[in-house]
Amino acid sequence: MSDHVQASRPAPRTDRRPLVRLEGVQKHFGALHVLKDIDLTIAEGEVVVVIGPSGSGKSTLCRTINRLETIDSGRITIDGKDLPAEGKGLAKLRSDVGMVFQSFNLFAHKTVRENVTLGPIKVRGVSAAEAGKRADELLARVGLASQGPKYPAQLSGGQQQRVAIARALAMDPKVMLFDEPTSALDPEMINEVLDVMAGLAKEGMTMVVVTHEMGFARRAADRVVFMADGRILEDTDPETFFTAPEHERAKDFLSKILTH
Repeated sequence: MSDHVQASRPAPRTDRRPLVRLEGVQKHFGALHVLKDIDLTIAEGEVVVVIGPSGSGKSTLCRTINRLETIDSGRITIDGKDLPAEGKGLAKLRSDVGMVFQSFNLFAHKTVRENVTLGPIKVRGVSAAEAGKRADELLARVGLASQGPKYPAQLSGGQQQRVAIARALAMDPKVMLFDEPTSALDPEMINEVLDVMAGLAKEGMTMVVVTHEMGFARRAADRVVFMADGRILEDTDPETFFTAPEHERAKDFLSKILTH
């Protein structure tokens, strides 16, 4: 992963309001305790990158924020409101919390443009004309202005993932969650997706990013959260984390990935 783009992030401001808050969150899968007493606050406009070894609970943490995974105890709030359990409240929450997964989850039988307009029309009640105009703007923003009439199968993996980002942005979310968005991509496609994400970060989008891409973490994050064995062990700025991590687990993790 190259550091060819040294994106200048504005200095984190302490006066920003908390947008996502996890307090004392516990989660089990059967006997496996995957999230252990998680406390995490993400402010509006902040980019938080979550890293750690496989099985550390990163993706589960990400998926609890829009209730794709339920929690056993603790509390999660978005913009001061508790996560709704189900029904219309949950649908509204999910439209406020954009999510981009490892797999692109696009509708194969709909065009790229239709994939981006579907949510705003169905969920937000936006007119087809307005949704189409916004879709065209977003496709241009992710570098796919000419791809609207195509079907997902006609695009590369990197292009499909950029469509998935445009689709999430079309809902005007308050926060964007990225769960290992480049891990299913061929190496030459990774940067085209990370560059779009770095652009969003510079524009002030609130983002939680689970990733193995350390170059992205260094250049785009306000904070790096390091997880191991279901716990948050470090929560600090990228420079401190990459040059002076405190925990042995973090040092060990970095020594393994940064020497390759």
